[in-house]
Amino acid sequence: MTSTIVLDPLIPWPLIVMVAVIAALTVLLAGLRGLNGWWLRALAAIAVIGALLGPSLQQEDRAPLTDIVMLLEDSSASQRLSDRAAQVQDAAAGLEAQINARANTEVRRIIVADGAGDAGTQLMTALSEALAEEPRARIAGIIALSDGRVHDADLPVDLPAPMHLLMTGKETDWDRRLTISNAPAFAIIGEPVTLTLRIDDLGAAPEAEFAELDISVDADDPQRFRVPIGEDIELPVTLPHGGRNVIRFALTEVPGELTDRNNAAVVQMNGVRDRLRVLLVSGEPHPGGRTWRNLLKSDSSVDLVHFTILRPPEKQDGVPVSELSLIAFPTRELFMDKIDDFDLIIFDRYKRRGILPSLYLENVAQYVRKGGAVLVAAGPDFASADSLYRTPLGVVLPATPTARVLEEPYLPKVSDLGQRHPVTADLPMGGDWGRWLRQIDLTGERGQTVMTGIDGRPLLVLDRVDEGRVALLGSDHAWLWNRGYEGGGPQLELLRRLAHWMMGEPELEEEALTASAEGQTMRIERRTLAETVPQLGITGPDGETVEMTMLPVGPGRFVAEYTGPEIGLYRLENGDQISVIGLGPAAPREFVETIASDATLKPVLDAGRGGALRLEEGLPRLRNVRAGRPAAGRNWIGLTPRNAYETRDVRQIPMLPPWLVLLLSAGLITAAWLREGRR
Repeated sequence: MTSTIVLDPLIPWPLIVMVAVIAALTVLLAGLRGLNGWWLRALAAIAVIGALLGPSLQQEDRAPLTDIVMLLEDSSASQRLSDRAAQVQDAAAGLEAQINARANTEVRRIIVADGAGDAGTQLMTALSEALAEEPRARIAGIIALSDGRVHDADLPVDLPAPMHLLMTGKETDWDRRLTISNAPAFAIIGEPVTLTLRIDDLGAAPEAEFAELDISVDADDPQRFRVPIGEDIELPVTLPHGGRNVIRFALTEVPGELTDRNNAAVVQMNGVRDRLRVLLVSGEPHPGGRTWRNLLKSDSSVDLVHFTILRPPEKQDGVPVSELSLIAFPTRELFMDKIDDFDLIIFDRYKRRGILPSLYLENVAQYVRKGGAVLVAAGPDFASADSLYRTPLGVVLPATPTARVLEEPYLPKVSDLGQRHPVTADLPMGGDWGRWLRQIDLTGERGQTVMTGIDGRPLLVLDRVDEGRVALLGSDHAWLWNRGYEGGGPQLELLRRLAHWMMGEPELEEEALTASAEGQTMRIERRTLAETVPQLGITGPDGETVEMTMLPVGPGRFVAEYTGPEIGLYRLENGDQISVIGLGPAAPREFVETIASDATLKPVLDAGRGGALRLEEGLPRLRNVRAGRPAAGRNWIGLTPRNAYETRDVRQIPMLPPWLVLLLSAGLITAAWLREGRR
């Protein structure tokens, strides 16, 4: 039970002040005139003014409320290093026992888990949410059991009591860390791009000047290098192929370091070609002669060299040689010296005319075997005695002409194999195409027939020769689709895919294993010419392998979805296809800084005059401190008692009831009149 005096004025305060001033002047005047009852008049005025103030005695029935101590337990990934989890568990149990032993005090234990994705330790966020559920007037202190590596320390939180950090870990902890900076998302194939990497020893690390670094591309066997510690290292990297290149850098684990999770880094870069160099050799002019030229010239990334035979050697029209050409066409330079500079060579209705010697064509065949690409768009001449097949280039062509030229309308069709091949799969218009009018009869010897024509004869045949690729199109009427004949067809898309497949573009590989990631979930796709695929093997960062069945989603396409349990590098294997993909950074945010420190939380601790102590030095004692006083010292931390209470009942008793005021004022005034009258 507590009692206080409260005022409830009967009139506004300015009027009360005015009445008090008038009464004081009246009493002063009485005193100056020598009236010996002036003090009785003063008491009467005081009684009247007191009545106007309306004083009451307020009595409250209060019930004391307990003080609350917030105990934050960091259970993020970095707290699973060494014996930190056990330190937190033991400290939490000891602190809870101390708090429960205090009078009128209780504890709130708050578990701080890893943030969503790679957000790290969101300790201040968890504290803010917990404070929103408790009365601020009851919070006596905040204690955090953590390594101090908090990633939301800049979150503005108005703390109602001192905050203390009890750090896990040991002063002898040390760790080695690898970081990669300025890694571009794209790089030109064959040209070096510079990455900057750095190796740092953190904490109480032993003396060392060098570390061993393994570098691997697309999960190939790694190469090992000896690199300095504590310096920025400029590393030139050349991408070996187009599409996604996954480069993994890994340090050899050293005994005694806290973790190897920050010893590796993954860089994913897309390899792009600077310019695609194409040599187009056109033979006899025909209506579709400009088809290839227009297609290749429309692509700004293609450098085109077009060699066109407009006047064959056997033509005799009497035109002087000096008027035929200003300069000779550099056939030797193109087909001997510079041939390896081209990504693709196209022969469009070319036949033997003595312009390109057999030595040049034999050099083209060698160019294919070493990794080049040749496309032959055949016309009637391909079935003649002057056929390109009857040159040294014929040994790399995938089909043989029978010397028959079929002149009748037919509808080009995608073969069963072509339904699974990325060059011809899912072509636009769904096969509702116009007819072609000519086909060169071919007999398939090797390769893959992806399109057929009259009576199922091979129309488009693809093949790989050693390291190179060859394509043979058994018709020169693809241009009919471009002209819209009988509705036309996907001529540009077919020829574009064909050219890019021959130049080795990754998205058109017929045998490929690819993956894309969104958050922790990866979508894995397998393209194949086979009708079935084996089990998919997924090896995670911890070395554990999981097998999954891939489901068909279309001809030659199988997919699977997998949610990785942790961030890191995953190796995918399906048959002879191997791929790698990184989920998030190889070293999560929790493992960038692993040595316990109070530097991040120091501004928050200093604001409430709290402190930071190490748990390895023992559990601190709890003391009571007044608000605004230092709240931490050697082996102790302070709590601020709040003395909060709950009011259960309130009673008010008037101190100057009207009858009492009337009696006092009338008696005092009468006494003053009688005293002055006797005088």
